[in-house]
Amino acid sequence: MIKAKTNNKKQSFMKGVLILMVSQVLIKLLGFAYRWYMTNKPGFGDEGNGLYGAGFQIYTLLLALSSIGVPNAISKLVSEKLAVGDTKAAHRIFRIAFYMFGTIGFIGTSILFFGANFIANVILCNPRVEYTLIALSPSVFFVTVSSVIRGYFAGFQNMTATATSQTLEQIYKTVITIVILIVLTGQDVEIMAAGANLATTLATMLSFAYLYIFYTKRRKEIFEGIKKSTHYTRESIFKVIKGIICVSIPISLSSIISAINKNVDSITVIRGLKSIGWSEELANNAYGMLTGKIDTLINLPLSFNIAFAISLVPAISASISKGDKKSAKKRISFSLLVTMLIAMPCTMGLVVLAEPILKLLFPNAPDGAMLLGVSSLVIIFTLLAQTVNGALQGLGKVAIPAIALACGAMAKVFVNITLIPIHHINIYGAAIGSIICNMVSFVIAFVVLKRNIKLDLNFNKFVLKTCVATAMMCVCSIFTYNFCSTITNLKISTLISIFVAIVIYILSVTVLKIFSKEEIYMIPFGHNIYELLVKFGIYKEKIK
Repeated sequence: MIKAKTNNKKQSFMKGVLILMVSQVLIKLLGFAYRWYMTNKPGFGDEGNGLYGAGFQIYTLLLALSSIGVPNAISKLVSEKLAVGDTKAAHRIFRIAFYMFGTIGFIGTSILFFGANFIANVILCNPRVEYTLIALSPSVFFVTVSSVIRGYFAGFQNMTATATSQTLEQIYKTVITIVILIVLTGQDVEIMAAGANLATTLATMLSFAYLYIFYTKRRKEIFEGIKKSTHYTRESIFKVIKGIICVSIPISLSSIISAINKNVDSITVIRGLKSIGWSEELANNAYGMLTGKIDTLINLPLSFNIAFAISLVPAISASISKGDKKSAKKRISFSLLVTMLIAMPCTMGLVVLAEPILKLLFPNAPDGAMLLGVSSLVIIFTLLAQTVNGALQGLGKVAIPAIALACGAMAKVFVNITLIPIHHINIYGAAIGSIICNMVSFVIAFVVLKRNIKLDLNFNKFVLKTCVATAMMCVCSIFTYNFCSTITNLKISTLISIFVAIVIYILSVTVLKIFSKEEIYMIPFGHNIYELLVKFGIYKEKIK
């Protein structure tokens, strides 16, 4: 059921967040599953990851140019129309955007398909990537048109379409990737890499099919809402397109620059390592280690937090449209607090358990513990920037995230070019560049956000208590691992220490009372959770 309004705004917002969070966690876990399979598959490993990643990053850049900012842009425009009862105009925006971005997606697909040879040989200096680019090319079109449908329903604060379609897409991708690699066993590594990326194309086609069916099943309900639409103001097609472009381009710029950041690595890492005497094979393997294992693990925590960034855009846009700045402030402050509580333990957990985690997950390719430890520091700044950018887009400051990330990207280019060719730094220069990039981006975006809305960020609970809880988690996990490793094997020791870390962290956050009563009530089933905490004597029944 599509609803523009809801009686319980807090529960509606957090329900959308929860739906997206569950789906994003599942998506990342499934993504990790096929990455795990590829990395541990004989004949693929870090070399295959290097070829897979190089081609995929070019695809990601073209995808960013054609569609990445579309869901947030469409959801923002649709939610603004719905806030004033203009359902008819909201649907008109959707129809125009569908045809507009469908055309752009087709152009992107054509560029990738017909330009594969040039990109592989001239830009990447890696001829073996050509087949990967060709296999990926149709995905650009299908992802682009799918993103319009997702954005439309997100404007209603209905996150089911986004969550389910993305989850299904990842399930398809995981299953098809594994099946294709099994079929291609014994083939050259570049053929297997291309086959793995062909799975992406097939998965995006199936995901689009789901979204189209999702829309058609609700078409009758949608048109009933259009008939009841109030305050309809017809705008020319040119004006609608102009409005979409004005919102989508600034939002897309952030994704474009982010994709450029990844391509900075694909272009500078291998060149930089070869300049200090590394062989092409060794350099490609190092790049594969970075993109195949390190980035995969670092991206897992993003799934817990991206739901806030996506949900904040339409929620804050609707609040601002109705003049409810207080509600927007509460949602942003709460989202930033949860982001910090996610970022700190994920970062430090990967730092202190880097080597055991790699040995547990990638027994056939366990190298890279120190690189993982260094790279993990990027999680804090990436997650915080993610939430801040969502808030800025909801407030209408859609250009700021792009500007902030552009500054970070320039810093990354400088750091990569400077540090990677230094013999004793080498591949770590790329990790340091990513940290500097995201730190610069976050600081700029956060400063602008604070100037536009007064946030309720208490240093005591936002930083101090979070650090205390994280420190307690780290100490207990290290002690547990060291103790268990003397009486059992590495895999069991690692799993036990991770479980203990999670339990200790949750208990620490609870005992330190980082969440207020009102913030607990913003969580789904928050009323029941708070009553349970009162029974245990952690919170008092009445808190003003």
